[in-house]
Amino acid sequence: MNKVIDYNEKIFENIKHFDEYGNEYWSARELMPLLEYSKWENFNKVIKSAMIACETSKNDLYDHFPEFRKMVDIGSKTKREIIDYHLSRYACYLIVQNANPKKKSVALGQTYFAIQTRKQEITELEYSRLSEDEKRLYRRKQTKDGNKTLYKIAKEKGVKNFDKFTNAGYKGLYNGETANDIAKRKGLRYREDILDNMGSVELGANIFRITQTEALLEKQKIPSEQTATNTHYKVGKAVRDTIKKLGGTMPEDLPTPEKSIKELEREEILKLENNNLTK
Repeated sequence: MNKVIDYNEKIFENIKHFDEYGNEYWSARELMPLLEYSKWENFNKVIKSAMIACETSKNDLYDHFPEFRKMVDIGSKTKREIIDYHLSRYACYLIVQNANPKKKSVALGQTYFAIQTRKQEITELEYSRLSEDEKRLYRRKQTKDGNKTLYKIAKEKGVKNFDKFTNAGYKGLYNGETANDIAKRKGLRYREDILDNMGSVELGANIFRITQTEALLEKQKIPSEQTATNTHYKVGKAVRDTIKKLGGTMPEDLPTPEKSIKELEREEILKLENNNLTK
């Protein structure tokens, strides 16, 4: 069972790419062998079925299945042009739903993309109806995506010492505490992610810190590591001051959940796998 979980959690993430705007995508050519398809002709039929499902749901095909052409070596110093697709997470979800369910890897893909797509497409009304654990899963995904964008912008603005940059934001929000200080206070193991061990309210405060820092760094005209780091601290401090002004609980006083995000994700994966077995 552990082997199945490791495969599910890692193999699809390992082939994920990001374009110049920070948007994630998967190459259809790279996804094909993972779903145990050896011929493009057969896999392309699955893609076409997924496209029909996409259009039926009134989604724009180009947003989820943009077509790309590239040259590949075919031997004897010869190249030929082939078609590929840069698939969105939703497109991958539709593909695994239309692929051969008898293939073990397809079942794993259905589990993986079902969980991740659900986290992305949740509405505000649906969010209000979620349990605390479900809210944590959703907001943790937001912090991951937000940090990827934040660090990309920070790099453009001259940041090289990302530990210092990251800790500046935490110090502002947590009254001088660094990431290590927060981890120790929460009683976490070495290298255990602090964001994986926050409740939905605490994650929400960090999402606000991340998004507002992104916005301000975008306005920074001259690359300067010190300016970017100071900005991150100031935003964290401003978020803290706002919480205090509103009479909210300071982030360091919020309880640490009993289960980490990774534990919750494993439980959700096992639940979906068990559901697939009973179908």
